[in-house]
Amino acid sequence: MTFVAASSNYAAVIRPLQVLVMVIVGLFFLRVLRVAVVAARPVDTAPKSARRRRGGALALEFIEPVERAGERVPVETTLTIGRSGDCELSLHDTYLSTRHARVVDDQGDLTIEDLGSTNGTYVNQELVQGRMHLERGDIVQVGGVLFEVVR
Repeated sequence: MTFVAASSNYAAVIRPLQVLVMVIVGLFFLRVLRVAVVAARPVDTAPKSARRRRGGALALEFIEPVERAGERVPVETTLTIGRSGDCELSLHDTYLSTRHARVVDDQGDLTIEDLGSTNGTYVNQELVQGRMHLERGDIVQVGGVLFEVVR
């Protein structure tokens, strides 16, 4: 009789763990698929002067978190991103440093620089070292937040 009780306890513990692992694996593959879709977007290949003539200033548009997807953040002169309330764009993300990155608009050209963050700043999955020029269509990652550079 003890054998039956032990096997039912085993099944009661293992079955939820199996389901939990499958859910985590499913969420991982959804995240990978989302990154692949974003990375596969076509890049604007028009010459730089033609892009500028179309008008409109460059801005950052949220891709993730999904709750803010599509929300635009204009870059008027300087935009500091981080967790601190002193930042122009203060975000509550555990992977962001207090002052994580700075985006600067220099007469229509955007540049980004990492401010010594712990987790780094990435543009098109490339680690930003120093200042990096941003183009329309670039994907910017600060912490767990993804932006697309848009006009």
